[in-house]
Amino acid sequence: MKVLICDPLDPKAVEKIAGAGLEVTEKVGMSPEQLAEELKKGYEVVVVRSATKVRRPAIEAAVGLKLIVRAGVGLDNIDVDAAEERGIGVRNTPRASSMSVAELALAHMLALARSLPQATQSMREGRWEKKAFKGIELCGRTLGVIGIGRIGREVAKRALCFGMRVIAYDKFLSESPLPEVPLVSMDELLPQSDFITLHVPPDPAGPVIGREEISKMKDGAYIINCARGGVVDEEALLEALDSGKLAGAGLDVFAEEPPTDERLLRHPKVTLTPHIGAQTVEAQARVGEEVAEIVISFATEGDA
Repeated sequence: MKVLICDPLDPKAVEKIAGAGLEVTEKVGMSPEQLAEELKKGYEVVVVRSATKVRRPAIEAAVGLKLIVRAGVGLDNIDVDAAEERGIGVRNTPRASSMSVAELALAHMLALARSLPQATQSMREGRWEKKAFKGIELCGRTLGVIGIGRIGREVAKRALCFGMRVIAYDKFLSESPLPEVPLVSMDELLPQSDFITLHVPPDPAGPVIGREEISKMKDGAYIINCARGGVVDEEALLEALDSGKLAGAGLDVFAEEPPTDERLLRHPKVTLTPHIGAQTVEAQARVGEEVAEIVISFATEGDA
């Protein structure tokens, strides 16, 4: 069985797949056209992360392709409908990076609450502005979790340890998976929350947080988006930050990646990371291990 790995994968996972007797080819950084051409060579399994987009033209050009594996959470870079039409299985690794993404969301919250980027920069510039950075405590604040799946639950657990009150909204659930975290409506969550963290996939209907939702939020609240670009309307976010409606935002994902909007990149109320939610040693090892298990299981048992 031939396996094509299109984005960097933990070397131990690559060794494990090859050690199971599969023929592994690693080709990183291909354009959509190059991917379509490569898939004509008869690969039965393709492994991608977020960088490689497996769209309809590549899927229709593929010869003998049976399984596409996304090493990560979500499937937005894969045309699942096109794959299903051709009987190609699509899998991902939703469990592997949950804790790492959750910890990054908390890191953004702490950085915003205590002005860590600004304080660091001021000291690097030789200033000692002890009285300039009056922060807030997370303890006693309310965190609203939009999407309380695997990652949302991990964020909620950690926030509870900080002494935060946690509430959640999830349009797919009627009962909270955590007894300490009540499920509420979106209209209840927005005005109650001091911090709002999103852990949902993109909605084809549009941003989950737009102008209307922001208008319902508490004055001086913070938004954290470590989910997907487009989940938050960036224009509406900038307006709210400039007007003072929102006190800050922590962003790991963007509508355009890498982002080019200088207003967002240089805004003093925004903490920024380059889509690194899953970029920890532990998460990458777990992602690789899960990918290897999926691929080897498919090769030996035909279980896609």
